[in-house]
Amino acid sequence: MPQLDPSIVNDASSSSEVLDAFLEYLIESGTEPYDHQEEAILELYEGKNVILNTPTGSGKSLVALALHFRAICQGRRSFYTVPIKALANEKFLALCETFGPEQVGMITGDATVNSEAPVICCTAEILSNMALREGSLAKVDEVIMDEFHYYSDHERGVAWQIPLLTLPQARFLLMSKICNVGEIFQKELTELTGVETVLVKSEERPVPLEFSYSTTSLEDQVEELVSSDKAPIYLVHFTQLSCARTAQNLMSRNFCSKEDPALTTKRALDFLGKR
Repeated sequence: MPQLDPSIVNDASSSSEVLDAFLEYLIESGTEPYDHQEEAILELYEGKNVILNTPTGSGKSLVALALHFRAICQGRRSFYTVPIKALANEKFLALCETFGPEQVGMITGDATVNSEAPVICCTAEILSNMALREGSLAKVDEVIMDEFHYYSDHERGVAWQIPLLTLPQARFLLMSKICNVGEIFQKELTELTGVETVLVKSEERPVPLEFSYSTTSLEDQVEELVSSDKAPIYLVHFTQLSCARTAQNLMSRNFCSKEDPALTTKRALDFLGKR
């Protein structure tokens, strides 16, 4: 998608103008939002909290993007929290491409980049610690919690719970493919923030899943999928060791044309030059 420039909004204080600018951006990029995306965005632009309960691949990131855009335009600060550092890195790079690197920062246990930026990607524990230290005084205006079902995790769920309890000034977008108690959170979050909370729910999967069983190696399967024009491919491993082994094995496979590596290197250098 093309870069999204907040300066295209003439009157940032008007949510309707910001919304019009974002919808125009979607039209220019050839993106037609699904019904649940449109509903969630409209509710957020009215200043409400939203619980977005839709399947994987249903475009929750687009709703988050709309909220980030509104926050930047109106001088507000938005936080995007994820359960693992790799996701924070991935989201950071994606938002840098969309808004420009000067607008986006990242804070994890390993690295801090542009920490005063209006958009921050961080692990859930980072925001939780900030909420404990500063509470209602924290410069946190919008909170987007990805993988919100971690709330029920016995070991780490507290990191998802604390911001809800201690940041009454913030507006929340809680996103999860699994949320069987959305109505409960809807009621409690409304009481905690004093702002209406809306549950946007859909069971429709816009991108259908395919599955098959195979006795061939994972690397061979990846090669077959790429040759069948079914990339990009998302691989899931249950341990870091198995992930590292697969990455090592895939290095011996050629998935690029002769021109692709040079183009990839150029893009990486261009991005680093902007930092």
